Amino acid sequence: MARMPREPEAFGEQVAKILRRHYPERTIELAGPMDLILNGKHLGLDNLYRMVLHEPDRGVELVENYLERLIEGDTLTSMPLPLSVAKPRIMPRIQPISIFDHLDKHRVAHIPFVNDTVIVFVLDMPQMTISITVEQMMRWGLEIDDLDVIARENLSAYAPDLEIQVVESAEGGRAAIVARQDGYDAARLLLGSLHARLAPELNGDFYVACPARDMFLALTCDPDEFVQRLHQRVQKEYKRMPYPITDELFVVTRDGVAGTKAA
Repeated sequence: MARMPREPEAFGEQVAKILRRHYPERTIELAGPMDLILNGKHLGLDNLYRMVLHEPDRGVELVENYLERLIEGDTLTSMPLPLSVAKPRIMPRIQPISIFDHLDKHRVAHIPFVNDTVIVFVLDMPQMTISITVEQMMRWGLEIDDLDVIARENLSAYAPDLEIQVVESAEGGRAAIVARQDGYDAARLLLGSLHARLAPELNGDFYVACPARDMFLALTCDPDEFVQRLHQRVQKEYKRMPYPITDELFVVTRDGVAGTKAA
């Protein structure tokens, strides 16, 4: 199976070549090693690059599938979708605030969160997810708080019998792992039932690490040696995995979620 170049600049150039070959009618240019402009819209390639590094033998296949879903999603975004159809598909995702380095924050439906992150909203379609814009939200007659309520309710119903693996460490700490790999592992930090579900297992209030979209790790707040060891692992995963979010820990209490930076 063909491989993609490992050098960021060469990688970006190869992605542009693949796009031009499959979609010659599109306007494509490179604004930087990991910044491609497609029909006037910036497309960051960092997540795609990390995906390919993770499975280098499937490089070209991964790129072609990613671009195909992107083009299909762009087409669907321009089509009117009634709220009655869209409502059960609205889901939340946690993203780093750095996504707005390449996106217009005034066009993306989102709310601020903690640890330099935001909550964005997507339509969960069979083969892809599509970001919800402010324009789409207004077309449905919704406010951002309405979108947040709908998304959290859908998240709760998405996998009500959530399987959680709890492990105990030699230092005496405990960790709970969610690994459904359905694109919403990290988003489960937003579940209203999370504290009630995990507090008995983790001795009360606890930390949650979401270094990337497909990773959720809850852990006890002590002992310090245990927390520091897992935090170091989280920092490594944040640098390695596709769709990174933050290497900071979230604090989950009965009253809600806070960030370790604020604490």
